[in-house]
Amino acid sequence: MKKYYLLIVIFIVASQFAQAQFTLDGEFRPRTEYRHGFGSIIPDAADAGFGISTRIRLNAGYQVDAYKFYVSFQDVMVWGENRQILPNDQNNSFAVFQAWAEINLGEGFSTKLGRQVISYDDQRIMGGLDWAQQGRNHDAALIKYKNGKFIADFGLAFNQDYSHPTGFISTGTGYNTTGFFSYKTMQYLYLKQAWNNFAGSLLLLNNGFQKFDTNDNPDGVNSIQTLGTHLNYKKNKFGIAANAFLQLGDNIDGAYLLGLDLTYKASDKIILGAGLEIISGNDSATPDTEAFFPLYGTNHKFNGFMDYFYVGNHANSIGLFDIHASANFKLNSSSSLLVRVLNFSGEQDLPSGEKSLGTELDLVFSKAFKNYALKLGYSHMFASNGMYELKGVTETAASDMQNWGWAMLVIKPKFINGTN
Repeated sequence: MKKYYLLIVIFIVASQFAQAQFTLDGEFRPRTEYRHGFGSIIPDAADAGFGISTRIRLNAGYQVDAYKFYVSFQDVMVWGENRQILPNDQNNSFAVFQAWAEINLGEGFSTKLGRQVISYDDQRIMGGLDWAQQGRNHDAALIKYKNGKFIADFGLAFNQDYSHPTGFISTGTGYNTTGFFSYKTMQYLYLKQAWNNFAGSLLLLNNGFQKFDTNDNPDGVNSIQTLGTHLNYKKNKFGIAANAFLQLGDNIDGAYLLGLDLTYKASDKIILGAGLEIISGNDSATPDTEAFFPLYGTNHKFNGFMDYFYVGNHANSIGLFDIHASANFKLNSSSSLLVRVLNFSGEQDLPSGEKSLGTELDLVFSKAFKNYALKLGYSHMFASNGMYELKGVTETAASDMQNWGWAMLVIKPKFINGTN
């Protein structure tokens, strides 16, 4: 319970700053999900998954001329995960989601230090992953520059997982945290220039992943370089957005991602979209892979909401060719409906020679009320032969219905919104 005492202290201290540039807000976001084929093909013999999770956040910010400070506390709770009258929360989900300070260095320069969300452009390579209840953050130091419509960010990170009881180890910097592309080091440069109807950005990203020798001793890093651009053009009713990224490095040989999306505002109530994305896969027997992985992006946003690709899965696989179309209907001043259809194929053939993977239908209804919102979603996967082979479930063993439904309530109270 001690962690919650900290939140009470914040409320008390907040009252002392109510007349300054102090903000205090929160989030309460419960989500119910019915999973019957979410993430992979579900066998006919398996029962559907059903559960409710809640994300709560308390965010505090303070700003003066010299610096900005921001801290965000978060807990993700699955309903019923703790037994009744349990003295301690056993899932350890309470966390400091963000804690950073940005210091004004003058003449357009600043430095941002600490735990923070790093998100750029359409979030294809680096994004906040807000759909996931836990979100995505980085412990990093940034040098930032802004001059009109030009921005430049230079970021550095060095990750460590001290295991010594005192908190610091006297020798070595081995990083034992693995999974989901957890890096030991990161360096990146992000440049963006915007004009009236056009904006272009360049990302140069290097990640170092801890290597170990045969005796499990740290032995340097494997490096991955991700280089590319995002282009965006909008004028009148038309919009065009493009991504082009290349990955190189240790054990990676020329992997790539290419994407193009078109939008057209057919009326004040209808926005149409169409696009494609090609992500290279691995068809080589050599140790080096040609498969691209979008690393730290908001991958749930792309390639279908059912998360069959690149959401903790589909790494070093056959790649993806995604053709999609969408329509966003504004039903009235407070509600909308998104309809999206995606057709998937492998960028390479599967061992059987199959390439077609299937078609997905995504529906999302959004309704805004006074000070809160409700979102409802339904997705359906119409799998092809290749999808059964890719996911390792035969068509005869698979359920005839592969679908996913969810409902989410979003409340974001603003307790204090101080200004000078």
